[in-house]
Amino acid sequence: MRGDGRTVTSKALALLGAFESGPTALSLSDLAEHADLPLPTAHRLVGELVEWGALERDEQGRYSVGLRLWEVAQNAGRHLRDTARPHLQDLFSLTHETAHIAIRDGDEALYIDRIYGSTRVPRASRVGGRLPLHATAVGKMLLAHEEEWVREAYLTHGLQAATRYTHVNPGRLAAELRKVRDEGFATTQEEVREGSCSIAVPVRIEPHPAAIGLVMLSSNAAAMTRHLPTLRGVARRIEAAATRPQPSLARIPGRPGRQSPRPGRDPGPSS
Repeated sequence: MRGDGRTVTSKALALLGAFESGPTALSLSDLAEHADLPLPTAHRLVGELVEWGALERDEQGRYSVGLRLWEVAQNAGRHLRDTARPHLQDLFSLTHETAHIAIRDGDEALYIDRIYGSTRVPRASRVGGRLPLHATAVGKMLLAHEEEWVREAYLTHGLQAATRYTHVNPGRLAAELRKVRDEGFATTQEEVREGSCSIAVPVRIEPHPAAIGLVMLSSNAAAMTRHLPTLRGVARRIEAAATRPQPSLARIPGRPGRQSPRPGRDPGPSS
């Protein structure tokens, strides 16, 4: 630990955290400001991150997430994503609407996978993106099936309005969540992006209960529930697939310097 008491690891993570939202390319000054680091310290750590492959530097001297970090990140949520993907594809094929699956991470819905429809629906999130639980159908579904103390804590921490239609009254939202639990589905109408609506059902799997949903133009809101039989059928298929043993993955050949050389090749002298 040095200087301000933070470890080198926490400083490096603060630099990477700058890419969680906002611009995809940042200057060294932007990174230093976000991580609250002196410029020389940021320069040294960013250089090490570039060397490892966590960041990349373009010709304008701006930094973006590197391919190696992206590669590592693909393993996050991989089991759920790989399990759900063929069924999400079925859901899209049967409905021709944008289909996605999400889990709760803290006070947000974290999108594990998404298949985009051809209709130009206003987009609010992406794979790996997050949205407030109370403003999305998948988020409401996840929140509705949480323990009571989780719901109460969420309702008391101040609900932010993403649009003029977002439900931010705690009492009204609590009543809506009770209805979601009773009816087994959740909906939104222009609550996270004007021009879009959504519907979701639960996917009861462990260790992370999930929800799948569809997003469509708000002009189709009145007919959303026609997709409920398909959503529920796909949810059951994902639940069944999640209980099956997963095949072992073959070891992936490593990069130079890693512990796993290519099979059948002499790794040569170590550096």
